Amino acid sequence: MAILTPHKFLTHPSLHMACLTTDVYHPISQSTFFTHLTFHGRPRLHLRHCLKPPKSPYKPFGLLFASTLIIGKTTPSKTNVLNKNRTQMALTTVAGVQVEIATFPPAATPPGSDKTLFLGGAGARGLEIQGKFVKFTTIGVYLEDNAVKWLAGKWKGKSVEELTESVEFFRDIVTGPFEKFTRVTMILPLTGPQYSEKVSENCVAIWKTLGIYTDAEEKAIEKFIEVFKDQNFPPGSSILFTQSPTGSLKISFSKDESIPEKENVVIENKLLSEAVLESIIGKLGVSPAAKQSIASRLAELLKETKD
Repeated sequence: MAILTPHKFLTHPSLHMACLTTDVYHPISQSTFFTHLTFHGRPRLHLRHCLKPPKSPYKPFGLLFASTLIIGKTTPSKTNVLNKNRTQMALTTVAGVQVEIATFPPAATPPGSDKTLFLGGAGARGLEIQGKFVKFTTIGVYLEDNAVKWLAGKWKGKSVEELTESVEFFRDIVTGPFEKFTRVTMILPLTGPQYSEKVSENCVAIWKTLGIYTDAEEKAIEKFIEVFKDQNFPPGSSILFTQSPTGSLKISFSKDESIPEKENVVIENKLLSEAVLESIIGKLGVSPAAKQSIASRLAELLKETKD
């Protein structure tokens, strides 16, 4: 996956030249490139390698849809060096996903974060009611780039079926040392209490199964329910969760599919942070469709990793 993030677009009428400055993120190599595309007669592409991505106020707007990226000549420096063996780098394209009324783009930047996460997978959540499967929400799960390399050590080479059926695989995603971002978009209207009480039930059930339900988790659940007390979610509105590897759970709300700049509240409880995602893609996860999507997409990404 290569994600383009625009920094500036400059034109010079006398030279008939335009320069688009972007970032290109690639989760397999876990590298960020600072890219200049210069148009002067014929398109040319110049890249220089950056150890860290330059900060930008812009959100990622698209993908570089190419199987191969040809890297042009660069000027070596102490911090910006391109190995000659990287003259040609294969890129894996990660596409967005449409689930019912919701569109999940290939990349997203969580509220209050400067990181760009890629779409791990997406699917609907529903229940069988009187012989008919009724879909209530759509769910997209985004992962930090280093998740691919971290997961590859144990899961590279596994089939989609093996990953889909593995409780341990999804447990590794939930507990892995990388940021996760989950967007829940409504298909049918829900009140805040309806949503929070059901999620709380699932979280407590997970903890009791593992024998880790303590006073700290009880207080975290109380705060979680309080956050949703006065909320209402019409169709198309979204609930956003950011799970930090340090243990915090950031909660945000959106009237549509947009992502706000800042989170609404932060709950410092590692078990709650993990349990929210576990309730979606874990052993008793509410969205088998999201699990299938994640397994399918990550199986392909894991194939691209180098030993």
